[in-house]
Amino acid sequence: MTTDKLAAVPPFEPVVLAESREITEVYCADLLSWAMGRAPEGCCWCTVMGNVNAVAVASLADVAAIVLCDGAALDAEAEAKARQQGVNILRCALPVFEAGLAAARAAGLYGL
Repeated sequence: MTTDKLAAVPPFEPVVLAESREITEVYCADLLSWAMGRAPEGCCWCTVMGNVNAVAVASLADVAAIVLCDGAALDAEAEAKARQQGVNILRCALPVFEAGLAAARAAGLYGL
């Protein structure tokens, strides 16, 4: 599944839609240094971190999209940076694990 198609699946909503990317995995983590070294390329990264540092990590790790969970907000600086760097950002009200599970199911990953 691609990022633009996931953005159209409830409970996900688009915040910043850049270039459509194929989602290869789902990754859940809130510690930025942890995600920077472990988030797989092309993943859908579920987190509550909505700041410019999360956008930088997403760019460095080459993730397909950030999914802001638990109703977390994206600050204005981060949104501008995401648009500039072409980082896809979605949001949903679900907790991180449940959002990851919903994304995996929507994308048909892991036999779900």
